[in-house]
Amino acid sequence: MSNEGQTDNRQPPPADSRNVYGVEHRVTAEERAAANSHRGAILWFTGLSGSGKTTLALELERRLFLAGHQSFVLDGDNVRQGLNADLGFGPDDRHENIRRVGAVAGLFAEAGLIAITAFISPYRADRDRVRLRHGVQFHEIHLAAPLAICEARDTKGLYARARRGELADFTGVSAPYEPPAQPEMTLETGQQSVDWCIARLLHYVERNLRVKCSA
Repeated sequence: MSNEGQTDNRQPPPADSRNVYGVEHRVTAEERAAANSHRGAILWFTGLSGSGKTTLALELERRLFLAGHQSFVLDGDNVRQGLNADLGFGPDDRHENIRRVGAVAGLFAEAGLIAITAFISPYRADRDRVRLRHGVQFHEIHLAAPLAICEARDTKGLYARARRGELADFTGVSAPYEPPAQPEMTLETGQQSVDWCIARLLHYVERNLRVKCSA
């Protein structure tokens, strides 16, 4: 369950952080784009559990790879097993989960890769913080599917467990999902096929990231 971030109760940074200074790279974003034949970017998939985030993220990554482009998927379950294995599912830890993912995705984008993130990230404030930090590199993609369809697709049985009260604060059942107000793209994944959605995504990245995916 990856319903991240309700409140921001973090403590101020330690005083020692005043001694940390940014370092300018000697390779420009333009040079990286020329070498990779595309711009670095964050494609931030957001939607309910079962809306198709992981399915579409992995298929898009595969299509981009076959076309010779540099991309990588950051998936909620995978990140929880590694980088964020120390985090639980309380409000503070969920917020920190998305903060870290946004930072890693930003590093990938700065390196010239296309970072594709697949996280519920239910709260606008968390997503807006990532957008604010990374600006034009951030592309919010809302995977919109009705709750009933997401529940019907739930092979893990998470919605059923949430309905029985076995999972607390589960997005869509006992916790809210705040859809994006102005996403760069909305895909009606409850109505459209995977192939149709992938075609739309490829068209988007071709137009916005200087990616060539077709002959």
